[in-house]
Amino acid sequence: MAEQTDKWTSAIDTTRPSIARAYDVVLHGKDNFEVDRAFVAEITKVVPEIYDVAAYNRQMLGRGVRFLVDQGVTQFLDLGSGLPTVQNTHQVAQEVDPASRVVYVDNDPMVLAHGRALLAENERTAVVASDLRDPAAILADKAVQELIDLDRPVGVLLVGILHHLHDDEDPQGIVEAYMAAVPSGSHLFITHFCDSSPESREAEQKYLALLGTGRFRTVAEITAFFHGCDLVEPGVVPLPLWRPETAVPEELTVGQRLMFGGIAVKR
Repeated sequence: MAEQTDKWTSAIDTTRPSIARAYDVVLHGKDNFEVDRAFVAEITKVVPEIYDVAAYNRQMLGRGVRFLVDQGVTQFLDLGSGLPTVQNTHQVAQEVDPASRVVYVDNDPMVLAHGRALLAENERTAVVASDLRDPAAILADKAVQELIDLDRPVGVLLVGILHHLHDDEDPQGIVEAYMAAVPSGSHLFITHFCDSSPESREAEQKYLALLGTGRFRTVAEITAFFHGCDLVEPGVVPLPLWRPETAVPEELTVGQRLMFGGIAVKR
């Protein structure tokens, strides 16, 4: 394990923005570099609400995880989880059911470094340094096999990450590989940048030019990721509209429509 740890922690690149660190910026975190902050500043020129968008995504994560635990799902595979911040998946789940188990997966070396703290403090939580584009390797990982019982329903989380997979990387096939490995009654939870406005299309160009990833897909394309599963109400919608806990304005802003999400159950 030491070899793998060294490999990942030595790979921190401070000359280019990273997905996890840029997300940390918009969540007002401290685990980022000037290059990440500069990238977010460019996105803010197009979508001034980008910090709010991150908050909507985090709030959706909390609502979604609580919903899944209420459905009896107590084990979670959080793919492309990003840097630990407030109200992480394991904190939300274990607040509802202390027996909940969570495996975080990310390929950012800073996520692994911070994940060590999670490993030390919580025996029902693990962090795997791997690339979500390799489902076979992740499902075979020792930590996954120890914490996740694939004979029982699993919450498969792809929250704010699929839009960082290009079309030629077969994101649909990757989603299907994970869902094929989990039993009936498992849930798929996705949030995704949406091609919902002229500003979103301009933001996509910024993401692709500066970060190299960031596909703003249509509602139909996002919905297609749930193929083979039954969407729960209200379906794939702008994040503030997914089972809101507070009042939502009738007219949504560009930022409120920038990400769509949904949860579906495997038949």
